[in-house]
Amino acid sequence: MRNHSTTTRQSDRLIRRFLVIPGQRSSRIYIVDTADDRTPKLHKVIEPEEIKAKTNLTAPHTVHCLADSHVMISMLGDSEGNGPGGFLLLDENFDIVGRWEHKADNMRFNYDFWYQPRHNVMVSSEWSAPKTYYSGFNLDDVAAGKYGQQLHFWDWSKHEIIQTFDLGAEGLIPLEVRFHHNPDSTHGFVGAALSSNIWHWQKSNGSWNIQKVIDIPSLEVEGWPIPVPSLITDLLISMDDRYLYFSNWLHGDIRQYDISNPEDPKLTGQVWVGGLLGKSPTVRNHKLTGGPQMLQLSLDGRRLYVTNSLFSSWDNQFYPDLSKSGSYLLQIDCDSKNGGMQINENFYVDFGAEPSGPSRAHEIRYPGGDCTSDIWI
Repeated sequence: MRNHSTTTRQSDRLIRRFLVIPGQRSSRIYIVDTADDRTPKLHKVIEPEEIKAKTNLTAPHTVHCLADSHVMISMLGDSEGNGPGGFLLLDENFDIVGRWEHKADNMRFNYDFWYQPRHNVMVSSEWSAPKTYYSGFNLDDVAAGKYGQQLHFWDWSKHEIIQTFDLGAEGLIPLEVRFHHNPDSTHGFVGAALSSNIWHWQKSNGSWNIQKVIDIPSLEVEGWPIPVPSLITDLLISMDDRYLYFSNWLHGDIRQYDISNPEDPKLTGQVWVGGLLGKSPTVRNHKLTGGPQMLQLSLDGRRLYVTNSLFSSWDNQFYPDLSKSGSYLLQIDCDSKNGGMQINENFYVDFGAEPSGPSRAHEIRYPGGDCTSDIWI
């Protein structure tokens, strides 16, 4: 579900070469050799049976490369699809090492993670157990406590949780987590999808603290039994740590905030690229379907790419036409100096006309690096 470019050592020089592609439903992990990025080749497949046997984990999601050449992957379930999951380690040959975590008290679910070695910390978030979300979204599951609402701070060297924040009803389903890129900074953000808000964390006086800094109100939509949340599904921070971008999958907009003061973000840009509110534009004769989902920003902060598939069963539930039309890939031009965004009307990748039928596009990676591939140490 979340692919990642990793590095390999060649002539004492680190280069980008392999994509690590986790299969969220299959629990397979695909290693793709991109030495020639126009003709990638399948290098290795790690089968779910091996993963289950060695770690009792399934449902891989986020991939990060570590400074010691290991690859770390968040796993959202155990071998039966129950929570809390854990973290899988691969060595430089993409062989399974085992699990990363030593002690995971209070962790009920798993999802995304980001580490910051200079502060000896990792942050992880919670979605749900694969058994719960695989079949689609059911509001009753939220009331039954089957979705996450906690954010965990880990001791990076001891591999154990040191502080947990229960965000409550105001922080339901915290998904993407991002630290500043500046490795000296302790500031970071998490987006709570169902509660449709952004939380900011930082370390002060020796402990971590967190506060809500952005709220997106739910809106009444004809035909829907409850006010529709914006559903914040992805976020990222520009390389200069000035702008925060996030996508509202159900409302249909992408937002840009100036976070020069991380505790007081200011809205500086907004574009509509689909959604349920009737604001969907047309790009290159295509009426945009679905809602903005995965984001990726160029290193210079000027080109933001977006796709519109979240998860097949959720796509089918909220945007049933997506299975017939296929996904899009759009480019959003960003003003990295003054703020602001606009759709590039000359760029549209149509995944509806693939040889095997309409396809769903999800994650985006730049071959030379982007704003979520690397963690600076």
